[in-house]
Amino acid sequence: MTKMPSDFAAQSAILRLTSDLSGAEPLPAHLRGSVVAIGNFDGVHRGHQAVLKKTLELAKMRQCPAVVLTFEPHPRSFFNPEQPVDRLTDAQEKAAILGLLGFDVVVEQAFDASFSGLSAQEFIDQILIERLGASEVITGVDFHFGTKRQGNPAFLQQAGERHGFGVTLIEPFTDEGGAIVSSSRIREDLAEGDVVAAAALLGYHYTLASVVIKGRQLGRTLGFPTANMALPLQTGLKHGIYAVRFRRADGTLYDGVASFGRRPTVDSDGSALLETFVFDFSGDLYGEFCSVSFFAYLRGEEKFDSLDALMVQMHRDEAEARAILSGVQSLSQLDSYLTFPDVAADAD
Repeated sequence: MTKMPSDFAAQSAILRLTSDLSGAEPLPAHLRGSVVAIGNFDGVHRGHQAVLKKTLELAKMRQCPAVVLTFEPHPRSFFNPEQPVDRLTDAQEKAAILGLLGFDVVVEQAFDASFSGLSAQEFIDQILIERLGASEVITGVDFHFGTKRQGNPAFLQQAGERHGFGVTLIEPFTDEGGAIVSSSRIREDLAEGDVVAAAALLGYHYTLASVVIKGRQLGRTLGFPTANMALPLQTGLKHGIYAVRFRRADGTLYDGVASFGRRPTVDSDGSALLETFVFDFSGDLYGEFCSVSFFAYLRGEEKFDSLDALMVQMHRDEAEARAILSGVQSLSQLDSYLTFPDVAADAD
C-alpha cells in the first residue's frame, strides 16, 4: 500500500501559473509533452476521478508526466462574485487530493478578466501549446472554453488534429442508480445533512479544513473543549451535530463529534462555526491548519433550557459518535489515505 506523506498538502506538487498571460513562463522541459486533464474538479468526486484515472493510465503507458490544469477561483464565483460557489474542496485540499491520486503537477490557472477574455483559439495556442506543450488532453464531453464558451469538444478535437495533440473525451460518470454524479448533487446532499450520500458520490468522506481559532472556551468549562474553525459564509452543510474524524497538520487522526451552526443555547446571534470535540486528546491546536471529515449526521441544532441539559445531550452525542466511528469502513484507497488511522500510522 502506498504510504501517505504526513503533511500531504505540502507534499503535493503545485505549479501556479501567473495570470499575466503575456509574461508567464511555459512548463519546464521535463514536464512538456505531458498528458493533461482539464477541469474545475471541485470535490474531485467519482465523476472527476473517471477523467483523472484515464489521464494517469495514458501517462503511465506513455511514460510521461501526468498534469492537471484547473482554475482559481471557480469560474462561477468569478462571474457572480455576489454569490460565490460553495466549494467542496478549496484549492489546497484539491491539490492535495490530486497529489494523492498520483499526479505530478497541478497547474492552477488564475481565472480572471484577462484569462476569461481569451478566445477559444487563444486558449489552444497560449495555454495548451505554448504553456503546457500537451501531447494529450483529457476532459469531459461537456467541456467548453474561451470567451462566451465558444470552444467545445469538437473545436478541441479539430485543434488537436491541426496542432498534433490528442484529445480524449470522457462521458459523464453515473452512479449505481444510473444518475450522473455531479458537484451540484453533492451540495444538495450536504444541504440535507446527508453526508453518507455525499460520500458515496465523492468516493471519500466529505472534509472541511481551516485554521483552529480561539472561541469563547465555554466547552472547556463544560468538560468538552472544542477545536473551532470559521468557514466561508457560503458553506452549505446543514447545521447540526456530526460524527467526524479530525486530522491534525501532521496527519494524526482522532475520532470526534462536531457541531456546525450558530450555537442556539449559548450564542443564538453568532455566525456559523464548526466546533469539534476531539476524543482522547489534550493539547493546544490554536493556529494549526486541521481538517474534519464527516461520517454521520446525528441530530439537528437544538436550544436547551439549561447548560446541564446541553451537557447531558453532549454525552449522548459522544457515545453515539464513538459507536458509529468504531464500525466505519473505507470507501476507497483515497478515503483510506484521508480518514483512516491505520494508513496514517503506516506513513509515520
